[in-house]
Parts: sequence; structure tokens; C-alpha cells
Amino acid sequence: MKESKIHQQSARFGKIQEYLGEFVYGGIDGAVTTFAVVAGGFGANLDSGILIILGFANLFADGFSMSVGAYLSAKSERDNYTKHEKIEYWEVENLPETERREIEQIYREKGFVGDLLDKIVDHICSDKHLWVAEMMKDELEMIRDTKSPFTIGLATLVSFVSVGLIPLLIYLWDFFFPTERDIFFWTCVLTGFAFLVVGWLKSYVNQTSAIRSISETFALGALAAVVAYFVGDILEAFFIK
Repeated sequence: MKESKIHQQSARFGKIQEYLGEFVYGGIDGAVTTFAVVAGGFGANLDSGILIILGFANLFADGFSMSVGAYLSAKSERDNYTKHEKIEYWEVENLPETERREIEQIYREKGFVGDLLDKIVDHICSDKHLWVAEMMKDELEMIRDTKSPFTIGLATLVSFVSVGLIPLLIYLWDFFFPTERDIFFWTCVLTGFAFLVVGWLKSYVNQTSAIRSISETFALGALAAVVAYFVGDILEAFFIK
């Protein structure tokens, strides 16, 4: 009973890990773009209320756009795989000799010869589904993505909005509970912490150095914020009197 429960928990965690990449990159985009809006608004000396409106408009519009793009991309890849899979099934059923020779050639190039090669080809060609799967993998170099396009889009949206909300939290707090603190400074601190966490998760997804991944995420966010700040500062001089 205990082992069964552990296995179920492991399976659930495995499902979460499966979509961790979408969560990480959605979160990075959310934090970077929203922080850039905040920095640009701060550079232009915009009122906190206006900055919050711009931030939330950007947060939900960009988050929705990015999630739809992720969904359509994943769905397109799945549809493309299904289309080619149907073609392979037709060829296996209607051109079996040609397809058999292709399987034979594939495994000959892998180094199999003689009776062993014949046995492998016979085994593969005795199962239509295995035959098609081998053709998809070795001839077309296509592998079916088991992840749901809808879940990919949802994970992207949730991460974009949840992590992208962080640069706005201090401004929201100050709007309802005004303080004399430097709210942009504390926004930078809070967003920096978000970059640290998301950067660390990115290193786990990409199997790279945590320090390098965190540094890259920090640099990306800082560069976007600096550019947005100076653009806001420059444009304020021209358009806001």
C-alpha cells in the first residue's frame, strides 16, 4: 500500500515535470515583459495607477497571446505527425515490399547483417504498428509528443501571469496602503528574487549550470528593464509636459 502511494505521488510529480519547461519559459517572459513595463513607466514618471493599468493590460494580453501561440505550435506539430503517420500506414498496407526494403536498409546502416538482419526485419514487419513507428522514428526522424497542446498552453498562461504579476505586487500594495518607501527599489528586489527562482528552474530543465542559468535570466531581465527605463525617460521629455 505504501509503495503504491509513493508510485502515485511519483507519477503526479512526473506529470508536473513534463510541463516544467513551458512553466519556466512562460514565467521568464512574464517577469521580463512586466518588469520592463514597470521600469519604462518609472522612467517616464507615470502615476502608480497608470503604471498598474499598463502592467495588467500587458500581463493578460501578452500572457494570452503567448499561451495561444504555444497551444497552436504544439497542435500543429501533433497534426503534422498524425498526417505523416497516416501516410506511412498507407504505404505499409499498399507498398509493403518497398517499405520492407527501407526497414532493411535502415538496420543495415546501423550495422546489422546476415541472419540477424533478416530476423530483425521479419520481427518489425510482422507488426504493422511497430513497423510504422520504426518508419516514423528512423526514416522521418519524427517522435510523437505525448504532451497535451491544451495543457502546454495552460501551463504557459498560468506561469506568465503568476510570475509576471510579481513586478506589480509592490505597486498594488502601495496603491491600497500608501507608504513613503522607494517602491521601485523593492520591486527590483522582489523581481530579482523571481528571476533567481525561475533561473534555477531553467537550469534544471536545460541540465546546465545553475549559476550560469540564473545569471543569464538576471541579465535578460536587467537589460530589458534598463532599455525600457531610458526609453520611457526619453519619451517623457517629448510627449509629457
